[in-house]
Amino acid sequence: MNPYVLAVLLSSLGLGTTLTFASSHWLLAWMGLEINTLAIIPLMAQHHHPRAVEATTKYFLTQATAAAMIMFASTTNAWITGEWDMNNMSNPIASTMIITALALKIGLAPMHFWMPEVLQGLDLLTGLILSTWQKLAPFALIIQTAQAVDPVLLTALGIMSTLVGGWGGLNQTQLRKILAYSSIAHMGWMIIILQYAPQLTLLALGTYIFMTSAAFLTLKTSSATKINTLSMVWSKNPVLTTTTALVLLSLGGLPPLTGFMPKWLILQELAKQNLPITATIMALAALLSLYFYLRLCYAMTLTISPNTINSITPWRTQTTQSSLPLTLSTTIALGLLPMTPAILMLAT
Repeated sequence: MNPYVLAVLLSSLGLGTTLTFASSHWLLAWMGLEINTLAIIPLMAQHHHPRAVEATTKYFLTQATAAAMIMFASTTNAWITGEWDMNNMSNPIASTMIITALALKIGLAPMHFWMPEVLQGLDLLTGLILSTWQKLAPFALIIQTAQAVDPVLLTALGIMSTLVGGWGGLNQTQLRKILAYSSIAHMGWMIIILQYAPQLTLLALGTYIFMTSAAFLTLKTSSATKINTLSMVWSKNPVLTTTTALVLLSLGGLPPLTGFMPKWLILQELAKQNLPITATIMALAALLSLYFYLRLCYAMTLTISPNTINSITPWRTQTTQSSLPLTLSTTIALGLLPMTPAILMLAT
């Protein structure tokens, strides 16, 4: 892709998200979401592969549907209340429609069906943008409107997402689909705590972005898209294999890694709110996700691949990729747990 075109598209992505962050008017927020969607579509379809085009079409249709729902709900709210302000969502039907549309935008269950299919058709770097940056603008709107939404709906969305994210990833062999289901499960953790402690939602979103970035950049460095490719990485780059296994365990939420921090704090807050059954379901759902991360770790570190590869030996060729983003995201994804008290102080 032409670097000038790429620069325009990436700056439009940034502009769309910033516009949504800065807005308190529904029309402006909707405009930001639309700019965001239209800016990523050329990035998704740049390889002209039938799968990429199919994924782009699916993504466009789901995002356009969600945007139309947001527009309809905000117009309905403005018609009833006379205001376009986000903080004045007094109509329950409009606020329920808004949260449903935003759940479709970020891929919360049961509106998650597009997410694994779309991510599977993209290359790893575009998949990284879709899994991290594209979540920010809808999440800003969800956090602003969450107080007007029925708490039972948010809890149901959160529990269903963690369960679907855990169950869906169990039978997958494609790494991008596994990361898509991992994303759905993490979104569930963020939504479940939103009504009680929004700062924990932001903390979980931040840690999720760093852990997912580390996972995607690692797969990009090792050019792996399937589990059996992953099982051959250890002979090429043992250090990368070790850090990848730790990043995956961090995504699963094992101590003493960064991923344990948001899960621990969310479960603690749910227990404080007298919701022991919800906390127990969430903890058990996390075990489902942990199983498929452990499966990846097992394939990477404890198996010797029986495949004979007839391709050029890739470990002899030097990679031209920059290793700084991978190093930074991996360090943050592995080592932030001791900083929990300081992060809590900043968050509250």
